[in-house]
Amino acid sequence: MVKMIVLVGLLALSFCVAMAADHSPLQDFCVAQSNSQVLLNGLACKNPSMVQASDFSFSGLHLSGNTSNAVGSRVTPVATTQIPGLNTLGISLVRIDYAPWGINPPHTHPRATEILTVIEGSLEVGFVTSNPDNRLISKILHKGDVFVFPIGLIHYQRNVGKGNAMAVAGLSSQNPGVITIANAVFGSEAAISSDILAKAFQVDRRVVSSIRSKF
Repeated sequence: MVKMIVLVGLLALSFCVAMAADHSPLQDFCVAQSNSQVLLNGLACKNPSMVQASDFSFSGLHLSGNTSNAVGSRVTPVATTQIPGLNTLGISLVRIDYAPWGINPPHTHPRATEILTVIEGSLEVGFVTSNPDNRLISKILHKGDVFVFPIGLIHYQRNVGKGNAMAVAGLSSQNPGVITIANAVFGSEAAISSDILAKAFQVDRRVVSSIRSKF
């Protein structure tokens, strides 16, 4: 009976750990000390007596991002780099600007679920479920609409309106990370072998070389 209770307890604990995102804070706040040499899962804490209101604020999210680039979008992050007071709090924010027909290309956030709200314009959004189904779940969003991208899944947005578009998204990590699929596969340092990519994508090596030259 005791063994059964212990087993159930361990299973419950492992379930909680598996479901957790960032660790829960053990104090009111832990303002990031950017110049610290201490390495840990997060950033070292500033002395609480030295904390100021500026450690918890950021200005400039009303400014449009420059979308004059190859994909026609710009992400403006608000994470611990911009607000040191976010350290250990398990949340961050981005503003995303889109030129007409601009995209936020397929990418993943390995440490966060994302909830996106369209502020201006219309967006096609979607994510792909994991193997083996690889099902695309997509929708056209308009001003005021909200959509969720589950943690770790490949997702994208595209401006399908006539003018510029803008969205704001919250992420369930102070450091959600981002892996842009094309950049990671074709622009890695060092390069993945062209033979591997040609076989994976079922294309000629010359196609791989042509794509890689753009990254």
